[in-house]
Amino acid sequence: MKILRSYFLKEFISPLFLALGVLTFVMILGNLIKITDLVINKGVDILSVSKLFLFMMPALIKYTLPIAALCAVLLSLGRLSSDNEITAIRASGINLINLILPLLTLGLILSLILVIFNDRVIPYAHFAARKTLLDIGIKNPAAALEPGVFINSFEKYTLFIYQIEENKLINVRIYEPQGENKPTRTIIAKKGEFISIPEKKIIKLKLVDGTSDEPDPNNPINFYKVNFKNYFMTLNLNQARNKEKIEKKPKDMTIPELNTEISKLKKEGIDPTPLLTEINEKIALAFSCFIFILLGLPLAVITNRREKSINFGIAFLIVGAYYLLLIGSGAISLQGLLNPQIAMWLPNFIFGTLGAILLYKLCAY
Repeated sequence: MKILRSYFLKEFISPLFLALGVLTFVMILGNLIKITDLVINKGVDILSVSKLFLFMMPALIKYTLPIAALCAVLLSLGRLSSDNEITAIRASGINLINLILPLLTLGLILSLILVIFNDRVIPYAHFAARKTLLDIGIKNPAAALEPGVFINSFEKYTLFIYQIEENKLINVRIYEPQGENKPTRTIIAKKGEFISIPEKKIIKLKLVDGTSDEPDPNNPINFYKVNFKNYFMTLNLNQARNKEKIEKKPKDMTIPELNTEISKLKKEGIDPTPLLTEINEKIALAFSCFIFILLGLPLAVITNRREKSINFGIAFLIVGAYYLLLIGSGAISLQGLLNPQIAMWLPNFIFGTLGAILLYKLCAY
């Protein structure tokens, strides 16, 4: 029995690492394209880009590890089943539950590790990535901005840039709200260029060929248009003066920090549902590792296929359905239609129940 259990575990471990490597590499490719663009086209230094890339990695693991566990189960047991090894084991009078129990235990251990990983490592990495992006934004503002969208990264101003080429800006619009019931000041320029001053944590913006709204000295509520050839203005990045005081977002917080914030919101009479949803999502996603193994075990034997492409196809169908249900549950939770402690665990309950039923029928046969 001990030999067979070790054999099952050995058959599972190799595909687990293979699937984890392949899935992580595939997901990294999308980020590599963006990072390569930062280095080649926007001139960001390699050290900053390397740090950013490193801090992006942990967020991938919380998705790739459960998927890899599912793929490993389908690949390993699918091969054993197609080679009739499962049939031979059952014919010898050995109950399958005794052999797959170590796999379920391993799945539970992986889930518990992922709980800690999701709670400690990922929030730290996410927060560190935001700080790194802020550094990049100070040293090379154009690299941190996206054309064609409204940019609220600067204090007092909202920018809209039609096109960015390296450090050059083309067709720039700058809006400065003046307060309630007051017109918004607007600056329009054909071209622009950022001049970074990292040591002072400020950015100069040079605008070329444009118009600026300037307050009327006789009536400050009104503006008059001024044409300019060159116009210089100073921009301050939000929270750039002290990186240590950057406000944490829910994804940057650990569970104890989220609970502290929830207590504050409750005292202020504010609904903490989004934070409760975040906590339950962290834990539920971690336990998807165990749920996928629980469901994958009977499916691998039932489908009886050793082809990698088919097993990967089955895995991605299950994963697709799971994450669609998770997204839907998150929306229901945020809208207050269902308690987050119920809503975010619905996918695990549904898929876990299905896996338990199939496994019971398989082992009882």
